[in-house]
Amino acid sequence: MRQYVHGYAPALLGLAAAAALMPAPPATGAPAAPTPTAGSCTPDGRSFPLATRIHGGPDAYEAGGGFGTWYLDLVNTTRHTCEGIHPVVVLVDERHALEPSQPRLEFYDGPRTRAVRFETTDQDELVGVFGGAGLTVGPGRTVTVKVRLAVAENAVPNEVTANAAVVQRHGDDGDWVGQSNDYRFGIGSAPGTRPDSTPTRTPGGLPFTDAAEQLASTGPAAAAAVLGTAALLLVTAGAILRARGRR
Repeated sequence: MRQYVHGYAPALLGLAAAAALMPAPPATGAPAAPTPTAGSCTPDGRSFPLATRIHGGPDAYEAGGGFGTWYLDLVNTTRHTCEGIHPVVVLVDERHALEPSQPRLEFYDGPRTRAVRFETTDQDELVGVFGGAGLTVGPGRTVTVKVRLAVAENAVPNEVTANAAVVQRHGDDGDWVGQSNDYRFGIGSAPGTRPDSTPTRTPGGLPFTDAAEQLASTGPAAAAAVLGTAALLLVTAGAILRARGRR
């Protein structure tokens, strides 16, 4: 079985595949909007600007059954407003048998729900971006997104890991600004117990993955380079192949 470092590789592919899923802004004759200042929503210290956590989901989903509900917390640890925020959910299943049409994922946008369309990568990850205008998280504030998931009746028994990378969009560019914990669940039955390392905690008290810690601990220059690469992945679907080549 292919190994990942706490969702780091799927998140990179998620950022790449987001280029194919996020519609480009409409072309206009007006000048492009100015890029937000570097401090608006950028990594600072040892954590991403948006501490991100998945919680509350069931341990198992029945194929052909109803929705299970879970939540995605986005905590802005900066003194600036983070706008244009798009979570990118990546699903990795152990049997590599989960088809893009089988998970039905929706998130609540006010009173209505929006469907998340999944695409598959050549590494068998399923990637879906939260569309719409994007979320806004004020300085020091928390936005909790309610999410619901169901699985089609033709899905085989399986174990799945869900992870959310968080992207801030700037026109046709973007930055990687958050990374969630892993949410493991079974299709048909709960996954077996697996040892997990104790999560590192952000200043706001929410855990973030070892991948985020590794990124931050490399220093500002290296972290900026990684985030710059992530931004490039957002603007070209062909970057999926380049991301794969770097793994």
